[in-house]
Amino acid sequence: MNITQKINDAPMVYEVVAKTRGIQDADFDDAIDDLIDSEEVYDLIRGINDPEHPLTLEQLHVTNREHIYVDDHGNHVLIEFTPTIPHCSMATLIGLCIRVRLLRSLPERFKIDIKVRQGTHQSEDQVNKQLNDKERVAAALENTYLLDVVNQCLATAA
Repeated sequence: MNITQKINDAPMVYEVVAKTRGIQDADFDDAIDDLIDSEEVYDLIRGINDPEHPLTLEQLHVTNREHIYVDDHGNHVLIEFTPTIPHCSMATLIGLCIRVRLLRSLPERFKIDIKVRQGTHQSEDQVNKQLNDKERVAAALENTYLLDVVNQCLATAA
């Protein structure tokens, strides 16, 4: 990611917790209704790279399990993330990366809401509006440079 001037030169880095969900025999049985839960969604987004640092969103505590809400029967996923600093200019890009990862990974039936956690960003209302506006997201993904940055961030996500 060709970002020359970093907004947060020295972010706090946290220890990564090993995945707790293992593969089970039932995962391969098509007769069993396999519900999507917050743990599964967390596993999809935890390995996304931060656009500014060679660290994952999990290592920076931008995402964590406690801020992921999944209603499989209601077809709804809500992700709340925490930027590393209150004036993070990368918040919209981080949210876009999370959205794209989930759009590419979850069944189409899910409505996905991405939000900055309340009180963690000085422009949270504007960022939340951008992240959940279909036309703005579509326009952002038509920008080839921006899409390349998003794809680079997602390249490390398992």
